[in-house]
Amino acid sequence: MQPVNRTHVTTLERQDDWKTGLVSGILVLFQETCVCEDLMDTQSVLPSCSPDLWFLMLIVISTLTTVSVSADGPVKVKLHDSATLPCSGRCSGLARWTVFHKRSDTLAECDQTSCRSVKEGYQMIHDQYLKGNLSLTITDADFSKRGWYTCDCDLRDVCDVRLQIEPLNTTVEMMAGESLILSVDVSHVVDVIYNSTGTPGPSSGQICTVDGPSLQCKPEYTQRSSLTSGLELRRMTPSDSGVYTVMDSSNKEVLHTYTVTVQDVQQSFIWKDGYQKGNSDGYQKGSEDGYRNGLGIGAGVFGIIALALGVILGMFNGPRVRLLMGTCVQMFRREDPSGP
Repeated sequence: MQPVNRTHVTTLERQDDWKTGLVSGILVLFQETCVCEDLMDTQSVLPSCSPDLWFLMLIVISTLTTVSVSADGPVKVKLHDSATLPCSGRCSGLARWTVFHKRSDTLAECDQTSCRSVKEGYQMIHDQYLKGNLSLTITDADFSKRGWYTCDCDLRDVCDVRLQIEPLNTTVEMMAGESLILSVDVSHVVDVIYNSTGTPGPSSGQICTVDGPSLQCKPEYTQRSSLTSGLELRRMTPSDSGVYTVMDSSNKEVLHTYTVTVQDVQQSFIWKDGYQKGNSDGYQKGSEDGYRNGLGIGAGVFGIIALALGVILGMFNGPRVRLLMGTCVQMFRREDPSGP
């Protein structure tokens, strides 16, 4: 058996408060208008009234105390994905979806003839409605659309479904002295909670609360925090490394998690100098080796080309070269006085 979702139960209890009050008022009204048969009968808890009045009262109470059918669990989707809020039940009249806390603000509705998207981004499908599928599709689910939705048929609640957005996860690597920007662009009050990853520094726990344009932070963060494009934490240090969680304050729902690593400036410079020196040494050594290798390869290629040219010239000009050499030898012999 799954544990009871107390958030859901509390929400439904709040939803039915007005019904309980109305039923109580009706009971008082019926008790005052009924003609009691025996006012002195101490055994009777309720006065004896005419059957027609009691029958009418039972119908009214049954209508007002109809319990909504809730989904097995919340519908959870990724940010900006489409979401389908499931609901099943035959409705021969007007079926409509509303936000729980704005029951007069219709999002989409269907009747026997057609369906209408009253607000952009919300839709019901008429073919499905006729088959008993009253589901609502939200085309672009964002953080502002989180919460409880109610489907009713002719003003009688049929389904209550909760929409959740999967938490975002972001990894941030930054230099000491830079600013950390945490996105808190939501319509609800949010808490920012910090958990250290082991480096001695600020204590873990809630550090700030954002309520629209209002910002409240712990004293050690007051002077270095502000609301800009998000919650800005200035002059970050290595001791600020850790996990920052943005959470919906009312529902205790995680919206965004930041895993932050702040690197010390001095260590960064040592790493940077070593990296640049390694690159420089490697480049210089590579250049020298490349020069030597290039000379050897160039000489070898030149020798192969010269040999090939010599073979080609020898094949085509061999006879002429031998004739020229014979002529030169004869001339040398005629001019040599020591010859025979």
